Amino acid sequence: MSVAAEGGSTRAVVTALAANLGIAVSKGIGAVITGSSSMLAEAVHSLADTTNQALLLVGGRRAKRAASEQHPFGYARERYIYAFIVSIVLFTLGGLFALYEGYHKVRHPEELESPLVAVVILVIAIGLEGYALSTAARSANETRGGRSWWQFIRSAKAPELPTILLEDAGAVTGLVVALLGVGLTVITGNAVFDGVSTIVIGLLLVAIACILAMETKSLLVGEAASKANIARIREALLAEPLFDRVVHLRTMHLGPDELLVAVKVTVAEGTVAETISAATNSAEARIRAAVPIATLIFVEPDVYQPQAGPA
Repeated sequence: MSVAAEGGSTRAVVTALAANLGIAVSKGIGAVITGSSSMLAEAVHSLADTTNQALLLVGGRRAKRAASEQHPFGYARERYIYAFIVSIVLFTLGGLFALYEGYHKVRHPEELESPLVAVVILVIAIGLEGYALSTAARSANETRGGRSWWQFIRSAKAPELPTILLEDAGAVTGLVVALLGVGLTVITGNAVFDGVSTIVIGLLLVAIACILAMETKSLLVGEAASKANIARIREALLAEPLFDRVVHLRTMHLGPDELLVAVKVTVAEGTVAETISAATNSAEARIRAAVPIATLIFVEPDVYQPQAGPA
């Protein structure tokens, strides 16, 4: 990720944090005044989002620590760990709470008080969340390229923007559902609609949390470089005249901006060590020029022994 892209990611996180903090307070006040379960679920949802964005900022800061003797590959994966914690917070504090509150209100409906307050707060919140979502989308467009939004979320190696995009999109959708639930409750006089909308919000949050957990787990386990970067690395290796062929090429993201490259190449029998060393250094320089995030490169030379043909 470029410096500009990283700055855009941080800007999106900070924008979402500020928006959700204000929204959480206003929704909480609205929930107390109106007694709306969907409003309460949305208040807890915004509180969870605020906590999550703070966690992403902490993870980004801790990931910048220099490598140590105990952690020679550095701390870049801290960003993935904190992003995984975000999915847990969203699942428990957001999704499960909303499901419980919705179930309770469906079983024991309660009449809304001052529903106009709820409507005003929800409309304002939709505007603020929409602004946060547009900020995240603009930041993502700096690196998204020709990928669809779903492809971007699935393939992004930096967890912050996909997380913010999913959270903000879920927040806007949840607010619309809450507004619909409050509206139907007012129109019909049946408070069950408020409880049903709360359950829908809970299911939405659980789904988003599961998507985030699966994607972040994949990054934690270790994802390979993109197909384009693997092709560039292979091309850089084969550009070295001494290397006959690439036996195997393995890559793994240590973090969004740190790529581990391990490769085995073949050289002609009898090649002296000094020549192999010079060729290896040259190939590593080509790889770093083609793929700047390739921070750790290990090249293993081997003697090429073509298989004997049939007798």
